[in-house]
Amino acid sequence: MKAKDFRQSAWQSLGGKWGICILIFIIFDLISAACAGGSYIGVGAVIGLIIMGPMTVGLAMVSLNVARGKEVEITTLFKGFNDFSRSLVLYITNNILIALWSMLFIIPGIIKSFAYSMSYYILIDDPNISANDARKKSMEMMKGNKWRLFCLEFSFIGWILLSLLTFGILMLWVAPYMEVAMAKFYMSLLPEEEQQGSVVDNGAVDIDGNLNSEFDTNAGKNDFDAFANNDSQNADFKDDFDFSSSDNEFK
Repeated sequence: MKAKDFRQSAWQSLGGKWGICILIFIIFDLISAACAGGSYIGVGAVIGLIIMGPMTVGLAMVSLNVARGKEVEITTLFKGFNDFSRSLVLYITNNILIALWSMLFIIPGIIKSFAYSMSYYILIDDPNISANDARKKSMEMMKGNKWRLFCLEFSFIGWILLSLLTFGILMLWVAPYMEVAMAKFYMSLLPEEEQQGSVVDNGAVDIDGNLNSEFDTNAGKNDFDAFANNDSQNADFKDDFDFSSSDNEFK
């Protein structure tokens, strides 16, 4: 599937759910803004850090439910608190590691953000996986797919520029649109049997009939070098802490 296919599928899934999704994203943005404002106070920063982990998982759960054709409620946004410890650990470690990689240069940080981007969905789908394993599984899943995700996100640039002309008001529609499209991208990376068991979406996920849901390990062979990751599978978690491995990480 191409970027336009993910966008079209996301648009179809949002049909009849725009109102509730916009409301959920407004609530999330207000809480995020409050946490950002409180970050200037020591206690506020700690509270914000504690809150945003489960909230981020809750937002991912909302997007994933919409992508799968399931019902969505405002309370879904807060369901990350039901899995508080894993949500918090994943949020903190992801952000710390991305920050550390960004210290090398901004590009490694961006690449790592794409590598970890599926970890929240993985955490939601697997209640038994640890936060660390969810991140490592995301890295494996995104090998050869970082450029595809970049293209998907970049394809929303027109909508984002239009949002600037409306003083950000249009982002109330664009934000859910982008998040559901990313959830669709995650679903396309799952094995076929998992897609069949979880994807509802009125049986119309594959729009143009060219969806290949098998994990294509050669998908990154034509990717731009900065986004294609050809590390061996036994690299595992060491690329998060072993900065000496950076030469191979970004080839």
